[in-house]
Amino acid sequence: MHLLLTVNSNWNILNFRRPLVAALLSQGHRITVLAPMDDAVPELQKLGVRVVPLVMDMKGLNPLRDSAFMLRLYRHFLRERPDLILSWTIKNNIFGAFAARAVGVPFLPNVSGLGTAFLSGGALQRVAEMLYRLSFARLGTVFFQNTEDAALFVERGLVHERQVYCLPGSGIDLTHFTPAPLPEGPPGFLMIARLLRDKGVLEYVAAARDIRARYPDVTFRLLGAAGSQNRSAISADEVVKWQAEGVIDYLGTTDDVRPYIAQSQCIVLPSYREGAPRTLIEGAAMGRGAIATDVAGCRDVVVSGVTGLLCAPRSAEALAEQFVRFLNMPLDMRAAMGRAARARMENRYDERIVVRAYLEAISRAR
Repeated sequence: MHLLLTVNSNWNILNFRRPLVAALLSQGHRITVLAPMDDAVPELQKLGVRVVPLVMDMKGLNPLRDSAFMLRLYRHFLRERPDLILSWTIKNNIFGAFAARAVGVPFLPNVSGLGTAFLSGGALQRVAEMLYRLSFARLGTVFFQNTEDAALFVERGLVHERQVYCLPGSGIDLTHFTPAPLPEGPPGFLMIARLLRDKGVLEYVAAARDIRARYPDVTFRLLGAAGSQNRSAISADEVVKWQAEGVIDYLGTTDDVRPYIAQSQCIVLPSYREGAPRTLIEGAAMGRGAIATDVAGCRDVVVSGVTGLLCAPRSAEALAEQFVRFLNMPLDMRAAMGRAARARMENRYDERIVVRAYLEAISRAR
């Protein structure tokens, strides 16, 4: 089959969907990725994937402005004539579903998180819900990455229960992310995320400021891209100020998070809501406990008191309390938490589960 994959960045495919791409290629399928061009393109091409540039505006959700994007997708789909389209991220899912219906091509979306449109509430959320309801109405399968997102969509009539299939995120390669011994010395906390307010970056910095005043040897590191095209993006200038203040160590971006996870004792994600948080999954696979917010997505991955600690969202004070709780744990308790986290990844988050679900859905759609 000719399979077309569309998403808001090639980086997304390379970092989160590589096992799926490899499995599809091994079965003899031809793959085209339709996404905005970025640094991941050469690596995808090395895998044997054809990449087609997609022009899209990442910011906001405006039906009138985005109608041009939908027309653009329609033309791409008409030109490429794939046998099946796989999609991720909100705009590609919604407007891709409309365009695929017009072309008459089966469409398989993955709701990998609700994003700013849902978190903002008000008119924007109502628009997003209306568009989801209309675009997903005739689809056979809609993938979700946690049960709470799926239940919310069913409850609000955006999808029917028979359409829903829940995945354990994107899965994890347990041979690539292997357990690493906890480093000795003062505990180091690591947050890996795009620098967005919705990810809880401001709460992380505020809590770090509080803890460092009391425990000056404790380090707080931040790894991820700043200044992205997102409504809740944090500017690079703001990060420079935090760095100069000595509150956090900003690490920029990397192609391999494993060394940074290995150098830390705990992975932190104070997000407002997640699909299936990749950074918590990667940290758990390497035997790291986590501190995360008690929200959809995070609480699917982290079992409070067993594989990590959960706190109230949007509260630097609640986050700081969990930092103190972790700091007061003896090293063997932190290590036990990490072992439990690794075991949970082995039982529930193996990437082979995700690949198998996609292969079955593609087979049904033929």
